Amino acid sequence: MTDARALPDDVRDLLAKPNPAVISTLAEDGRPVSVATWYLLDPSTGSGRRADRILVNMDEGRKRLDHLRRDPRVSLTALDEAGWYTHVSVQGRVVEMAEDVDLEGIDRLARHYTGAPYRTRDRKRVNAWIEIDTWHGWGKAARG
Repeated sequence: MTDARALPDDVRDLLAKPNPAVISTLAEDGRPVSVATWYLLDPSTGSGRRADRILVNMDEGRKRLDHLRRDPRVSLTALDEAGWYTHVSVQGRVVEMAEDVDLEGIDRLARHYTGAPYRTRDRKRVNAWIEIDTWHGWGKAARG
């Protein structure tokens, strides 16, 4: 694992693409729960030495919101769209959650992945920002 302060440009470039991704949270009984998700590398929004955060967005009814409110630890794996063997996994914590009042967050994600605003406009959503503590890569993203 590599400290997030050392996130190289090529890894940032990979995370900046609209790659397929899986996020894992911890259920109340401690078991890991993994689901597919959209994400967006949100540069220069972090604190201190960790300038990059990752934005995810969830429908207000998602169970993973309960998981994150109770235990903010999270892991997210992004698979390179050009070949799944190259992927980056980040481990960190949700450091901020906020209601997505105007659906701006989900629209950012939808435009990143589909080129258009998010179609479902009648459900409340929540933004969550992940601060990266460590990461590791495979394939072209591997180190050492």
